[in-house]
Amino acid sequence: MTTSTGTPAGTPAVLDTTGRLLYEQAEHLRAGGPAVRVEMPGGLVAWSVSRGDVAKRLLVHPHVSKDARASWPGYRPGAHPWLTAWVDVVSMFTSDGADHKRLKDLVARAFTARRIDAMRPAVETIVTGLLDALEKLRTDAPDRPVDLRTAFSYPVPTRVICDLFGVPDDQRPGMLRVIDAILDTSASPEQAGRTRDDLFAAMHALITAKRAAPGDDMTSLLLAAQQEDGDRLSEAELISTLILMIGAGSETAVALIDHAVVELLSHPGQLSVVLGDPARWDDVVEETLRKHPPIMHLPLRYATADIDLGEGVTLRAGDLLLIAFGAHGRDPEANPEPDRFDIDRTDRQHLAFGYGIHYCLGAPLARLEARVALPALFERFPRLRLAGERTSLSPQPSFIGNDYRELPVLLGPVG
Repeated sequence: MTTSTGTPAGTPAVLDTTGRLLYEQAEHLRAGGPAVRVEMPGGLVAWSVSRGDVAKRLLVHPHVSKDARASWPGYRPGAHPWLTAWVDVVSMFTSDGADHKRLKDLVARAFTARRIDAMRPAVETIVTGLLDALEKLRTDAPDRPVDLRTAFSYPVPTRVICDLFGVPDDQRPGMLRVIDAILDTSASPEQAGRTRDDLFAAMHALITAKRAAPGDDMTSLLLAAQQEDGDRLSEAELISTLILMIGAGSETAVALIDHAVVELLSHPGQLSVVLGDPARWDDVVEETLRKHPPIMHLPLRYATADIDLGEGVTLRAGDLLLIAFGAHGRDPEANPEPDRFDIDRTDRQHLAFGYGIHYCLGAPLARLEARVALPALFERFPRLRLAGERTSLSPQPSFIGNDYRELPVLLGPVG
C-alpha cells in the first residue's frame, strides 16, 4: 500500500464504512498521533487528523488546499465515484483563494443573519404542519411506533432548503434520495457510480425547470448571475454549488435533530430543565453538536508542501488529508468526560461546522431549524419516548455523516 504520491505508508487503518464504529475509531485514531494513515474506499490512503488543535492548525495552514485539481498529484476526475460530491465538484467547497471568495459571495447573501432570522416563520409553519400530521397518526393509531426521522426530523430541513432553492415538488423525492446516497460510504463502486450520474441528472433537471420558469429562489438568482456574466459562474460551478448547498443544507440539521431527541429522551432530568427554561435550548443544540457531530470525517484536503506535525509525523506535498471535524468535540483534552451529555457543560468546544474560511455558511440555518423544531416537538408530545432500546438504533452507513437510519418513537397517549 502506498500514499497518493507513491511513498511507503506502512499499514493504514481501514475506515469503517458502516457507521457502527464511528466514535470508537475516532478515539483510536486520535490516540495514534497528530495524524494517522487511513484507507478509504477504493484503496485511497489519507492522513486522518482527529485532534482538534492539529485540525485547527491545518484548516488555516497556508500549505493546505481544498482544490484537488491543483493540489492532488495524478488526480483524475471521476476515478472514485464515491468522492464525486466531495472532490470532483467545482464550488466554494473545493476552491481556494479568489475562486473560493467569488463562489462564496454568490450564495452568502442568502445566509446573512438578517435573512436567516427572516426565515423563522417559514420554518415554524413547516414544523407545525408536520406536528399536525403526527397528531393525526397518534389519533389513528395511538400505540403504533412512528419513525420520527421520516415523519419529522428529515422533512423539516429538507423542505426548508428545497423551498429556498425552488426545487419543484415533483423533483424533490428523487433529488433528496440521491443527496442521501452520497453519504453512504458502504456503497459499491457500481452503486456510487449510479449515484453520481443521478446526482448530476437531478441538478440538470432543476436548472432546466428554473430556466423555463424562474422564481424568487436561490437557483433562479444563480442562473441570473450566470446569464449576466458567464465568467462569474460557469455551468460546472453552478451545478456544483447546487449540489453543495442543497446537500449540506439538509443532512446536517436532520442529524442534529435526531441526536438531540435521543439524548433528551435518555436524560429526562435535562429535558425537564430545558422545558422549564426555553433559553436552555441553545445549550441542547450545542451539546448535541459537540457529542454527536453531524459530520465526522470530511473529504478531502491536500498538503501542498511538507508539514511537520511533530511526534515523528510529517505530511508530504501531495498527501491527502481527511479532517475529522467531529472528533474534536469528543476529545477529552477539549471536553472532559466527552461521552457524557450535559447541557450545563462549561467551556464547550467543537468543530461541528468547520473552522476557518470554509466554515459552514448554513450553520445558522441548521441551528435555527433545530431551535424551532425541538421545543415544538416536546411541547406537542410531552410523553414522547423511544419505541425500543437506544442501543437498537441503526446508524447511517457512513464515516462521513453521523445519523440514524430511522428513529422509532411512541408519541404518547392523547390528552
